[in-house]
Amino acid sequence: MDGAFPGAVIRSRQAALTTTVLGTVVLITAIAPLATDMYVPAFPLVARDLDANATEVQLTLTTFFVGMALGQLFGGPFSDRVGRRRPLLVSLLVLTAASVLCGVSPAIGVMMFARLIQGFSGGWAMVIARSIVVDLTSGPRLVRAMNLVAGVAGVAPIVGPLLGAMILQFSHWRVSFWVVAGLAAVMVIAVAVGVPETLAARHLGSLTELVASAGQVLRERVFTGYLVVFAFSMGTIFAYVATSSFVLQPMNGLSPVAYSVDFAFNAVGLTIATLIAGRLAGRVPTQRVISVGLLTTGIAGVLLFVGALFGMPLVIALIGFFVLMTAQGLIGPNAGALASGAVPEHPGTGSALLGFLQWCMAGVIAPIAGLGGEHTAVPMASIVLVLTALSALAILQTTARAARAWALAAARVGAGRRPSRR
Repeated sequence: MDGAFPGAVIRSRQAALTTTVLGTVVLITAIAPLATDMYVPAFPLVARDLDANATEVQLTLTTFFVGMALGQLFGGPFSDRVGRRRPLLVSLLVLTAASVLCGVSPAIGVMMFARLIQGFSGGWAMVIARSIVVDLTSGPRLVRAMNLVAGVAGVAPIVGPLLGAMILQFSHWRVSFWVVAGLAAVMVIAVAVGVPETLAARHLGSLTELVASAGQVLRERVFTGYLVVFAFSMGTIFAYVATSSFVLQPMNGLSPVAYSVDFAFNAVGLTIATLIAGRLAGRVPTQRVISVGLLTTGIAGVLLFVGALFGMPLVIALIGFFVLMTAQGLIGPNAGALASGAVPEHPGTGSALLGFLQWCMAGVIAPIAGLGGEHTAVPMASIVLVLTALSALAILQTTARAARAWALAAARVGAGRRPSRR
């Protein structure tokens, strides 16, 4: 049937973005940070128990990021074709099973495979969750909803390291994966009970047409401009994540507990900024909020670069990291919302491209930022400055395009109202 009607569209009754649906989306979005942040503190123990070296254990994080990127790339367009609810349920079931496999892995090779599947299914679920929000909202409501999702889900980086530390203190590192499996199982129940089908228009085209829709989305200049800003904000965050432990512990002598507290404090700043940005939606132009975030990021980048040249004194590191992370709460969620709003006819594909590039940036930037190890933070600060400058350029170009489009539309309207010559 699908082949007989290429490009056909099936219409369904529009659902509503209820508190239950939004809460489920928030929790699904928080699973990936939890699956990462709870596990990282246990790397030395994983290496010991699975008879692996540090590089092999690090690769389990890389395979997770690869899975996340691929899951979001394919999950969005697929859900545009068949709907949201059933693919979301299947992905969460696979996530549950993959997390269990991580928890019982007898060797590092099995762990790498399980982490790849865990990332793929988690990315698939996350992109569909974001698509559900785009299905049910638009305009300022979309911006507010996306900021709320990012803000509440931003609690995960606060809770994750602390929860992981508690698990290591009182139990075994494998328990962290059982926790993720339990949360994924709860999400299966939540979706089955409280999330209806939200896609009002299903595109029943072939795989070729799905690829073509991705090309169509990427040709939308406003989308690509905000896509760059969104992805580079994630790159900035992971430049911080990859280096902050070295800067604050070996270079400045903080204990692991003190570092975890500072990490959580910075995550609180990001979360508060995200929630404030959501409150400003509809009152202050979202692009202006992003611009303030980029300016603040640039200031933090300069401060960190100067500090890095002089051995990164503790006070500069603490202030610079806090300002840097807080500013990202004004950038990423807003840029993602404006990008999604620019392609309302392809919400799943748009979300897929956002998620794919986001996690690609995470995988690429983290090792580059960490080149300085525990000796220098110059690579990290340089990356922040470069990504901020490129994001500012993307914003300027997007603004110019929007202004030209508005002027052209106004000119056409004006020309249509002119009386014809006799």
